[in-house]
Amino acid sequence: MRKPSVRLLALCSSMFLALVLAACGGSSTGGGTPQATIKVGLVTDIGGLNDKSFNHLAAVGLSKAASTGNICSKLSCKGQLGVQGDVTESHNGNEYVNNLTNYASRGYNLVIGVGFSMAESIGTVSGQFTNVHFAIVDGVGADAKGNDLKHPNVVGLLFKEQEAGALVGTIAGVLEKDGKGPKNKNTIGSVGGVKIPPVDHYIAGYQWAAQQVDPGVKLINGYSNNFTDPTQCSGIAANQISKGADIVFQVAGGCGNGVLTEAGKQGVWSIGVDSDQGSPNGQAVDKSVIASALKRVDTAVYAAIKQQHDNSFTGGISTFSLSNDGVGYVIDSGLSPVPSDVTSALNDMISKIKSGSATVPDTVP
Repeated sequence: MRKPSVRLLALCSSMFLALVLAACGGSSTGGGTPQATIKVGLVTDIGGLNDKSFNHLAAVGLSKAASTGNICSKLSCKGQLGVQGDVTESHNGNEYVNNLTNYASRGYNLVIGVGFSMAESIGTVSGQFTNVHFAIVDGVGADAKGNDLKHPNVVGLLFKEQEAGALVGTIAGVLEKDGKGPKNKNTIGSVGGVKIPPVDHYIAGYQWAAQQVDPGVKLINGYSNNFTDPTQCSGIAANQISKGADIVFQVAGGCGNGVLTEAGKQGVWSIGVDSDQGSPNGQAVDKSVIASALKRVDTAVYAAIKQQHDNSFTGGISTFSLSNDGVGYVIDSGLSPVPSDVTSALNDMISKIKSGSATVPDTVP
């Protein structure tokens, strides 16, 4: 009888192994039962992905986790968790519920809303899809009256923006005390978008810290009631600069980019928000930016996705602060070299906040 060839034996062995793996639910490239791809849908608020602020950062957090999905055509995907990541930009508030429902109704495991203004929509949709997990940046699920619903399938990603505001306020206060401001008027300004808690947190910390280091500094504040139109914010900034503001801090998302460019036109300094808005390698807006208050939305979004990936999702509230590196600051090249007393004051402020010996207010007087 003719013996089977080595080649035939190898082929039969390969076929047998494939049949065994298939019967066990495995694959020839990895042991065990393969997990279904986790699907994550991200819905921006009306600021969109080009706000150079927190919507952009949320998308960065998703792209860090994603290997596939339409986020990969908008940002470079890192694929650290191998999830499918998709993003939908909202153009007005009436789209929030539909955009969130689109993901929840199609079997997405985690649906993320970006922005305080999406709280009611998250509350509505999470109540309808109790088997889907939700996360919201800057809020929690709420009812039509703004009451927290505390749905167990929702986690609110909240930040102590006042701590980041205090750090850039320290910078502004020291510069004004030293008489280094372009106008030397011992005056600083801030421009908020809509007057909501995350915005006021930033401004409260900024004003408080500036007066801690320079009790005589004059404070000017205004609101655009807008997060998207830079011309509205540039007009408010121009008014503050005309009143002597050497430094203007923007807390208005895409609208606030007008604050930064107006400062550049008029030869004064500006402070960015959420991301590094003065870095040529980051979300640079204008050369007038000397520092930015950082709110690490990307870190928070990635953390929520990782919990989903690790099957450890927990509803409730996750708070990001200076103590867990959820907020911070960066000084840009517009302030180079950095004065030694600025560095000293920053180190002192950071130490006091982390130790609890300084409590930063979160409401604007």
